[in-house]
Amino acid sequence: MKASKIIILICVLALCFGAFYGCGRSKSADVHVFYYTYSDTYISTVRASLDKQLGDAGISYQDHDGNNNQTTQTEQVQTAITKGAKLIVVNIVTTGSDDAANGIVSLARDAGIPVIFFNREVSDGVVKSYDKCIFIGTDAAEAGYLQGDMIGDYVVKNYNAIDLNDDGKISYVMFMGEKGNNEAIYRTQYSVENANKKLKEAGKPALEFYDKANNDKYLLDRDGKWSAQAANEYMTTILASYNTQNKNMVELVICNNDGMAEGAISALSGAGFNTGAANATSIPVFGVDATSAAVSLIGAGKMAGTIKQDADGMATAIMKSVSNSLDGKALLSGMSDYQIDDDVNKVRIHYSVYLGENK
Repeated sequence: MKASKIIILICVLALCFGAFYGCGRSKSADVHVFYYTYSDTYISTVRASLDKQLGDAGISYQDHDGNNNQTTQTEQVQTAITKGAKLIVVNIVTTGSDDAANGIVSLARDAGIPVIFFNREVSDGVVKSYDKCIFIGTDAAEAGYLQGDMIGDYVVKNYNAIDLNDDGKISYVMFMGEKGNNEAIYRTQYSVENANKKLKEAGKPALEFYDKANNDKYLLDRDGKWSAQAANEYMTTILASYNTQNKNMVELVICNNDGMAEGAISALSGAGFNTGAANATSIPVFGVDATSAAVSLIGAGKMAGTIKQDADGMATAIMKSVSNSLDGKALLSGMSDYQIDDDVNKVRIHYSVYLGENK
């Protein structure tokens, strides 16, 4: 056999050998990722980042859309495990009780496979119930605290401009994403509480909810989707009665997420506010997530600020745990650079304030 043919044969064999072992992990790894809904803007960003990281690592995976239905998601988990899933990564639909999470943990435990919950927090008890279970997410209260500080600082600095009817008070509306969800609860509570602390320190009156008949002091997305549509519909209805003509205009808009902020801004723009034009009146709108759409709105002068929830950072932390699992390591192996709760396997990704590139 000629030397050239031998070299070619060796190269072919090397390529085959490399392909076999390079894909070996992919073929044996069967990772299933369950999202509570594809329609959530922030979750879509996490999904895009995680998909890329899994694909770049040559890991075989499958995504599932729970479509905001816990029964659908649980059935998807059960089917995936029956078909041989090696690892399940779950952005759970129902957060108001432990029942759904415990059911998923039970399915994973029976199959002897790990489960990584992320973003939508499950209780400490759920995580502690299985030694191959962790949670990766944020400190739910932190977003509320930061949003409140951001709003308070902004309102104190721009008080007279925000007080459109010159009554010495600022009226606000709060758009809440989901009842029973800790992130929604804490953002709704602490954003107002912390803002009011800042106002009190500055000798200003506390914020007043625009509708005195509403004892909850929030408007809820009744479908639990944190959606732009819900906020848009609410804001459109509000503007029909609460406006500059009636001298009772809502002067501040607080949203649990950027999707709802987008919806509110769309309604405001339709009424001539928040257009980005130099002479247009702009109602300060605040959200959470720092989605690309929100960043653009802030840059255009249509939105006041947001709290960054690091989608890429979330996906990277999930990816590290996925890799650990597939390599036969503990889920939190080599993750000491992350903040991990003292008494439970929960990894925390920090929030940060975003007011624009030059602020």
